[in-house]
Amino acid sequence: MSGNTPSSFVTPVVEHGRTVYVSGQLPRVGGELAHLGRVGVDVDVETAREAARISAQACVDLLRAHLGDRFARVLKITGFVASGPNFTEQGRVVDAASQTLIEAFGDVGRHARSAIGVAQLPHGACVEIELIAAVH
Repeated sequence: MSGNTPSSFVTPVVEHGRTVYVSGQLPRVGGELAHLGRVGVDVDVETAREAARISAQACVDLLRAHLGDRFARVLKITGFVASGPNFTEQGRVVDAASQTLIEAFGDVGRHARSAIGVAQLPHGACVEIELIAAVH
């Protein structure tokens, strides 16, 4: 399970006790990074929301592959949004990731969340989503 984390120093999923940590997922489509740039400068909000959906779906896929029916619920996500200097709608971008998780898992997809604006993300991605989940 290689996931969406290209570094050989990390693993896409770590399970410890009854908690699973999913490494930050970038918006990759067919192995290629999609939607590069800073939101509010190079990327519009709707494109960034699509990037958040893609990244969240990568988290879903990793959880399902790693846990199968042992998945209990999503506990928390952190959404990082590469933001231009005046962009303040990080929450709106990360809402798309939250919606993806609720669509995938129903009520147990609801979660605590942080949406953080950053100056730059790896490889120029506009969004990165990481996730913490509980295990049965």
